[in-house]
Amino acid sequence: MMIESILVRYAREMPDRVAYYMVASGQSVTWAELERRSRQCAAALLAAGLRVGDGIAVLLENHVRYFEILWAAHRIGLYYTTISRHLKADEVKYIVRDCDARVLFCSARTLNDLEDGALESLPITRVLLDGQRAGFSNYEEWLERIPVDVVLPETPEGTDFSYSSGTTGLPKGIKRPLENANNFFRTSDTPRLRWKELDRNTVYLSTAPFYHTAPVRWNMATMRAGGTSVLMEKFDPLTALQTIERFGVTHAQWVPTMFVRLLRLSAQERARYDLSTMRYAIHAAAPCPVSVKEQMIEWWGPILYEFYSGTELVGRTSLDSREWLAHKGSVGKPEFGEVHVLDKNGNALPPGQSGVIYFSGGGAFAYHNDPEKTRQAYNDRGWATYGDIGYVDEDGYLYLTDRLANTIVSGGVNIYPQEAENVLMSHPAVFDVAVVGVPNEEFGEEVKAVVQLHEPDRAGPALADELIALCRSRISSIKCPRSIDFVAALPRTETGKLLKRTVKASYWADENRIAH
Repeated sequence: MMIESILVRYAREMPDRVAYYMVASGQSVTWAELERRSRQCAAALLAAGLRVGDGIAVLLENHVRYFEILWAAHRIGLYYTTISRHLKADEVKYIVRDCDARVLFCSARTLNDLEDGALESLPITRVLLDGQRAGFSNYEEWLERIPVDVVLPETPEGTDFSYSSGTTGLPKGIKRPLENANNFFRTSDTPRLRWKELDRNTVYLSTAPFYHTAPVRWNMATMRAGGTSVLMEKFDPLTALQTIERFGVTHAQWVPTMFVRLLRLSAQERARYDLSTMRYAIHAAAPCPVSVKEQMIEWWGPILYEFYSGTELVGRTSLDSREWLAHKGSVGKPEFGEVHVLDKNGNALPPGQSGVIYFSGGGAFAYHNDPEKTRQAYNDRGWATYGDIGYVDEDGYLYLTDRLANTIVSGGVNIYPQEAENVLMSHPAVFDVAVVGVPNEEFGEEVKAVVQLHEPDRAGPALADELIALCRSRISSIKCPRSIDFVAALPRTETGKLLKRTVKASYWADENRIAH
């Protein structure tokens, strides 16, 4: 069904039903309002000269008008690039230029996060959603120029033009042909994939910033199915539980750091709300420590569903709670395509041995304006990788060991730091941890753990020795940290991805930093 007929149909059949709610501001948008405003926005974009295949950029907080702008792009065959509001001005300008956006949507809040005049030099149309500013069109005035009964032309459907998080360098854009770009939710007859079957009874809780790929795609898919999205403007664990009860949430998406914050609530706080409507608690984006997932399944029951994928969509694995309990630590079996684990020479490795993870049979992609990075993502057989290290077990379940970019090379030996991180996270004093390679004159790199504690006052040589001893009791001493630093907090994105490059860079910039 064409996207145009979907929105028109929902506006006709359930005009006063809410398409999405905002938590905690209480704002809501009905289907009639979403259809009308997104149509006017689409017409305004056409009036500004945009045509099928052109692009827009969206630099907003979790704003009530966010998704009407995305729907407008879908309705007239445009690409839209959503940009993190936490990026600096030069990073924002790089993405806007690289994605060839012709219109930039922003707000007073996102502009205030940048230095004055940061975006005025961009040779594009700039639209401000609230207030007035020289060099920007006011969004409401921009829409008011368009008749409420404007008719849109028939076009292919638009789609996202997403950029990677840039945790290992400059963000990379992934752009697909419009004709098959929206096949995010590939389902099958497999019962364990029913968590993707969205319909008008779906109530989806969106807990993350809208600019990330997963929230964009899940919310758009929920609304496409006629379901209701409940959008958190900022994550708070107690508010999330309250929202599940209040709206009868059926599907919710999480990242492991959110689970950690939920588990830190008191027993009384956890028991305060009725969570019985939630059938699917979906998580991804970062590795989930086994102990954390065990506790969540014990609390919520076997409703956790995990998937492993990437913006590039070259492949995807997933598993339900029962599968995970039989294969703890796994990220599942392929939903489509086939997984291959290869050594550095491109040879297939047997079950249990770690190597670079490749997918065959998935969708093809290219990094925008970067053929060299595209080439590096493929091997000579046409298989593609997200750049992760892992292995499969005898039953074909995939396990992630680490990112290829995080590999520590010490004395010629490859060390994958996630193994040590998993052990250290099992210690009750540890809240968060990053294991990185730091300079070593003899071996090139040595292993260091950077640890954030639940109780910072416990930091010191005794606890450092205890943590190192714990590692050595569980894994080879070669993989264990030789030293530990305690820090107040580790840098993570809002989707829970550890910015390990930032942690590591501080040690390579200052090789004389003192360890505890």
